[in-house]
Amino acid sequence: MSDTTPRKSGKPSLTEMRRNARSFALQALYQWSMAGQSVNEIEAQFRVDNDMSNADTQLFSELLRGVTGASRDLDEAFRPFLDRPIDDLDPVELSVLRIGAYELMHRLQVPYRVAINESVELAKIFGATESHKYVNGILDKLAQRARSTEIRARRGNS
Repeated sequence: MSDTTPRKSGKPSLTEMRRNARSFALQALYQWSMAGQSVNEIEAQFRVDNDMSNADTQLFSELLRGVTGASRDLDEAFRPFLDRPIDDLDPVELSVLRIGAYELMHRLQVPYRVAINESVELAKIFGATESHKYVNGILDKLAQRARSTEIRARRGNS
C-alpha cells in the first residue's frame, strides 16, 4: 500500500502527516518572522494550541528549528533568483521559500520534485493568488544548483 492510499482505519497517510507538519511549520515560521518570539516558545505554543496528532511532529520540529537556524544561508541560496530584495517579499512567500530551500539543501532524502511541489502547495493555500508560480520558479532554479546530480540522473532515466 503506498503512503498516499487512504487508510481504512481513518489514520492519515505518511504523506498527509508530512504535509500537515509543513503547514504547521509554515505558520510557526510566519509567527517567528512577525512576532520575534523564540523558537522554543513558538514550538511549545504550537504543540499546546494545535491538535498535532495528524502531523509528523518530528518533521515539524526539524523544519522550524532548521529553517530558523539556517535562515541567512537559505536566503543567500535563493537570493540570486529573486526579482526583488528579500525584504520586499511577502512574509508567507519568504517562509515558504525558506522551507523549500531547506528541504532542497538539507533533506536530501526528499526528492527535489517533492520539495518543490510541497512548497508550491503551501503557497497555494497560504500565499497570495499567484505566489505559488513565483515560489515554483525560484525553487526550480535553486534545485538546478542544489540538486544538479539528482536532476541529471532523473533526466537520464526518463
